[in-house]
Amino acid sequence: MTIRKAGIKDIKHIQGLVNSFAGRDLMLPRSLNELYENLRDFFVMETQNKISGCCALHICWDDLAEIKSLAVDKGEQNKGAGRALVEACVREAAGLGAKKIFVLTYVPDFFQKLGFKRIAHNKLPHKIWAECINCHKFPDCDETALIKKL
Repeated sequence: MTIRKAGIKDIKHIQGLVNSFAGRDLMLPRSLNELYENLRDFFVMETQNKISGCCALHICWDDLAEIKSLAVDKGEQNKGAGRALVEACVREAAGLGAKKIFVLTYVPDFFQKLGFKRIAHNKLPHKIWAECINCHKFPDCDETALIKKL
């Protein structure tokens, strides 16, 4: 298992992973256009020369970053892949000078094991909700917000 920054050649694999979870209503779908525009946010995990996981770090504001689009192929789940991808994002966020990192998720227990704490949605800056307007669940978000101080 190798984790690295994503490249252009990885985009269609990332989209397949993310949209497989989105198809089960577990995360937002991502268009190819959105993925190409945000390529530098993504880390990928390779297992036997195949993309088997991805995760994005998005800088939101002065000291705030977001973890997005964490997806791990079913065959690699429960083997530490998700943790490794999140840890790569956390390291990069800290290296860039972010003081806090948050996530909106349907699996809060996973992130709590990594040191994230629950936070009320209204405690996050309004700027982060721009993407949410395109969600079919807006404004009734049922994801859990969690945050971690770096």
